[in-house]
Amino acid sequence: MATTRAGAGVDATERKLSSTSLGAGGGQGASWQSCYYCTREHFNSIAEFVSHLRNRHCSKEGGSYVCRYGFNGVCASLPLDGVSDRDYDAHVAKYHVNQQTREMPPEWGVYSAAQNLPAVLNDPSKGKQSNLFTKKWGEHFVERSPQQIAASPRLPDITHKDFSVYLGSIGKRYRWHERRQQQQLELQKDHTKENGTLLTDHSLGDLKSVPEIFLKSQLQLHHPATFKQVFPHYMETSPAERPQTGRQLQEQLSHYLDIVEVKIAQQVAQKSGAFFHAMTTQHAILAEMEVATEQVRHLRLSLSQLHETSVVDSFRVLLYAKRRQHYNLALDKLRLMATVHKTQPMLQLLLGTQDYVAALDLIGTTQEILSAELLGVHCFKHLPMQLSEMEKLIDKMLTTEFERYVAADLNRPLSEGNRESDSVCAEEDKLVSIIMGLLRKQNFSFVQMYQQESIATIRAIIKQLLIEVLTQKDSGDQEITLTGAGEQSLDLSLGEWICLLQRSSQALSSILERIRVVVGIMQQTADAAVGAQDAVNLIDSEAFLSQQHHDNLKAQLDSLLQAVCHYCHERCANIVSTQSLERSSASEQELKELAETIEQFSETTRIICGVQSVPLQLSLKVQATRYAQKFHAERKHKLSLLLDQERWRQVDIPQEFQKIIDRLANVDYTKYEKNSASLTHLSNGNGGVVAGNPVLLVDGKQPYALVSASLMLIQMLYEYGASSLRLPILDSYHARNIVDLLRLFNSRSCQLIIGAGAMRVAGLKTITSTNLALVSRALQLVLWLLPKLRQHFHSMSGYESIERDYQGHIKEIENKIHGIVSDRVNSHLEAWDARPPIPSQTFRHISRHLVKLHEAIAGVLPETQIHEIYAIVHRNFKDKLREQLLKLNINNNGGPQHGVVTSELTFYMETLRTLKALPPPQLDNSILEDIWLY
Repeated sequence: MATTRAGAGVDATERKLSSTSLGAGGGQGASWQSCYYCTREHFNSIAEFVSHLRNRHCSKEGGSYVCRYGFNGVCASLPLDGVSDRDYDAHVAKYHVNQQTREMPPEWGVYSAAQNLPAVLNDPSKGKQSNLFTKKWGEHFVERSPQQIAASPRLPDITHKDFSVYLGSIGKRYRWHERRQQQQLELQKDHTKENGTLLTDHSLGDLKSVPEIFLKSQLQLHHPATFKQVFPHYMETSPAERPQTGRQLQEQLSHYLDIVEVKIAQQVAQKSGAFFHAMTTQHAILAEMEVATEQVRHLRLSLSQLHETSVVDSFRVLLYAKRRQHYNLALDKLRLMATVHKTQPMLQLLLGTQDYVAALDLIGTTQEILSAELLGVHCFKHLPMQLSEMEKLIDKMLTTEFERYVAADLNRPLSEGNRESDSVCAEEDKLVSIIMGLLRKQNFSFVQMYQQESIATIRAIIKQLLIEVLTQKDSGDQEITLTGAGEQSLDLSLGEWICLLQRSSQALSSILERIRVVVGIMQQTADAAVGAQDAVNLIDSEAFLSQQHHDNLKAQLDSLLQAVCHYCHERCANIVSTQSLERSSASEQELKELAETIEQFSETTRIICGVQSVPLQLSLKVQATRYAQKFHAERKHKLSLLLDQERWRQVDIPQEFQKIIDRLANVDYTKYEKNSASLTHLSNGNGGVVAGNPVLLVDGKQPYALVSASLMLIQMLYEYGASSLRLPILDSYHARNIVDLLRLFNSRSCQLIIGAGAMRVAGLKTITSTNLALVSRALQLVLWLLPKLRQHFHSMSGYESIERDYQGHIKEIENKIHGIVSDRVNSHLEAWDARPPIPSQTFRHISRHLVKLHEAIAGVLPETQIHEIYAIVHRNFKDKLREQLLKLNINNNGGPQHGVVTSELTFYMETLRTLKALPPPQLDNSILEDIWLY
């Protein structure tokens, strides 16, 4: 019985080994014992494995060896690099023979297929690959990402809440099942204890005595290591001992089999209840299976019918809808192609109607359609190039049309009197269409082109006017040649230049008006192109000009107007040479005409361009400066002659000079008549006297006794004011010249009177107090006139300096007057002695000098100034008399000498009272007490 059981165990072991020997890749064998990719190849030594790799998995390229032992014939450790024979052996020994872990090759799938290089380069989803030429060719050359299948919209999102009802219903059954299982386990334990069938520690030890290799799922006896563990030391025994060893091994294996069979029997005994329960419920399970099979069959039949009746028809409807959509897209493409095919005839039609913007928009739209929607259409492969050439042709056509229009518009003949009609712009619609087209092309060079054409037209007009002037002028044998642009400066007189300037300004004003209108149309067109809210709607399409380009264009147009106006001024100013103008001397009427012409033309250009031009104004200022210098030189010379010839005697004032001083008081220079007053009306003291006032009344009450030079100075000042009123440009020049004239009058009169120059120049025997008083009065009149002059000449500078000089001169004259009298009084008081007769001869002489001084200045100076002079004389008299009293040792003691002094002073004060030389409060007898106060 034991023998039979052992034989059965050996047969079972052999069956297990044979069944497990077919498996591959398992066990603990070394990596060189089998080939990954050659499934039937097994090796007994490393040399056989290396030889196999060199013969089957290696390629020789030149003198290098390339390892092919890997997936798809590419080695993961040495993909494409070729190495020498020695390096190849080292590579195989390191990475393939001594490999510790053997990983199974990746499972091949549809995405494992390698790609060729053209497929990689032409992959539209990759785009431009920057590292294409730096990667090594192999299985990882193409980056593969796992395919992500999008979630189906038809399947609901299943969550844990969807099973809550099921878990709630099955929970009670599961808990009941757990309790039944626990009860069955307890019953089995009790039954095992009663029958003594529980496993003991010895049995458990018997189960552990079975080698672990017999308990594995796979037993590969063809592997030497496995065979050695199953049959230990069997091959090492001698042939005589092998039968005995084999019997022992068979008995051991039989023992292992018995242990396993006992264990199986125990397990079957433990599960016998469940086994018999399953057998009893088998018929019920079979019945339920038949019902379930019938239900599945009916369900499949229903699904098949539903597929035929609903799903197939629905998918067919979707297919037809998709097909109709494709047909509509194809029809739209064909219609679009038909529309694009009509582009060139439509361009010809638009260009014929001069609708350049629409033509350019059509070209741009067609190019966008060709590049976006009709890309790759063979019949339109040359159309983009043709449209580009057509766009360049339109740009050239616009430039040519603009040049032709500008030349025709600027060279139109001027109307009668060089005045423009109401419609100064010819063919405005044509100009708008041309400008709009140029703006659509963003070709802003037309502004510079129009500026150059305008300047050329201005040159031609000025050249034509110069030719007409030269034709009218009898130039004799002199030959004057003009250049093509008329740039030669001519030798014209000032009158001829003014006449030419008037004609030129009229013609140029008309041309500038044309230019202004055209520039205005350009600005309106630009406003419409940028889409300004207040702009005139000149286009049917949307705004196409950016705000930045609009601002730049506006600045260029403003610069154009300024440049053209400035050039007009330069040409008008440079017509006549500077030498010719310097030889001619402009009269006041000519200067007035020149100023009016230049001011009118300057105002016209200022209105047009908004900026004041300078060249013509400079020419006018040059002429005004020369006229003002001549005007001032004549009067300055005349005043110097009058002062040198002046006898410094009072003259009667003619009525004309009284009117002049009244107008000067009212700052009224509008009623000036040339040569209305002159020296022929004045009395010089030797001839007859023309009816007039002896003094000049200022403000109707202040009398001024004057000499003839003062009256002529007044006339000259009035002439300066009247001239500046007629020619405002002379205002600043005359203001400076008046200051210079007044300085001349002040300094020269000071030299002649105070410096006694009149005794040598005019032949005066002496300088009297009357002469001094007349000079002082003349200076006072000038001081009175200074505020009036400053009110008229706003740019008058040096006013304060003149006022200080005149006041100082007047003060010096007063000092001179009372100095003369004080010196004579002092000389008499030095010889005086307090003795009879009374009044003494000294005080009689003093009284006589005071009377003479009063007679000399009473009719010339005002009363206040006379009082001031006599007050100083009186103060000097008292100071000198005190000194004399101290010298004579005369005291206020009531003695005879004191009485003499009192009588002398009484006589002195009576003389002052008679002359009224001092204010009444100072004419009392307080001197009788003050004289003794030291």
